[in-house]
Amino acid sequence: MTTPSYIALPAGDLARRGEEAVASLAACRLCPRDCGVDRLRNEWSACWTGRHAVVNSCFPHFGEEDCLRGWNGSGTIFFAHCNLRCVFCQNYEISQGHKPQQDPVGVPPDSLARMMLELQSLGCHNINFVTPEHVVPQVLESLAVAVHRGLRLPIVYNTSAYDSIESLRFMDGVVDIYMPDMKFWSADASKRYLKAADYPEVARAVIREMYRQVGPLEIDGNGLATRGVLIRHLVMPGFVHESISILTWIREELGPGAYVNLMDQYRPAGHVGDHRFSELDRRVMTEEYSEAVQVALDLGLRLDSRRARIARA
Repeated sequence: MTTPSYIALPAGDLARRGEEAVASLAACRLCPRDCGVDRLRNEWSACWTGRHAVVNSCFPHFGEEDCLRGWNGSGTIFFAHCNLRCVFCQNYEISQGHKPQQDPVGVPPDSLARMMLELQSLGCHNINFVTPEHVVPQVLESLAVAVHRGLRLPIVYNTSAYDSIESLRFMDGVVDIYMPDMKFWSADASKRYLKAADYPEVARAVIREMYRQVGPLEIDGNGLATRGVLIRHLVMPGFVHESISILTWIREELGPGAYVNLMDQYRPAGHVGDHRFSELDRRVMTEEYSEAVQVALDLGLRLDSRRARIARA
């Protein structure tokens, strides 16, 4: 088994980081929304999350990339709520569907630590934090407890890439595998569909920082990812030009060693049924996806997608 990065941290460093990160919740600027609310008092704003993280589900996930799920599954902890407002979100009920009417009910660090240890006991290959952008302090304080109690699994940080650099630096030396989405290239599309015009600029800076910390994805002899960055990109209907810009930037900025999961599973969800977003109210055509795959192959990127292999064949 791969030794996770946090094992090499100086004694007490993980707990110290957790304390420092939690203290910053008093005037929260831990994501690009910069809300400034006092989450220590259970106030909340864009992320709808107060002092404690809200967990939607916790289970061995067999639907992730092959290099994460292996044969025993990726130990997924899926956090509720989100700091984006993607109109097409396929997890809309989890991310946006249940705005709390008063103080959000969250999971204290001891309980979150127990979830990690339970996933380890089930044989999962890693701990996979899904949508952690708004709960980095809570993750760190819980992780310190879990490690003290014997957690020894690598950490996967599975994010929309709408993170702050400050949050990511708290995670430097803690995360083994970063798995950011890269959704849109242009500010106009991001403003319309994510409700965040600064998303492209933020995502590019975030992925650069992730690469600085852990580098390109490394996979061991058993086919399991051990360290590095795995970028996900969902090809959107009518937006192949955005996909091409993203893939070109990845190649130019990160090099041919960059690992990309080019996905074709978009389906209309969230607010897409609303007439305002009718242009997204269809699946991606085979021709659109194949064009994106061909661009990625021509650029020499490493593709991690059974669908991409099928399209290439």
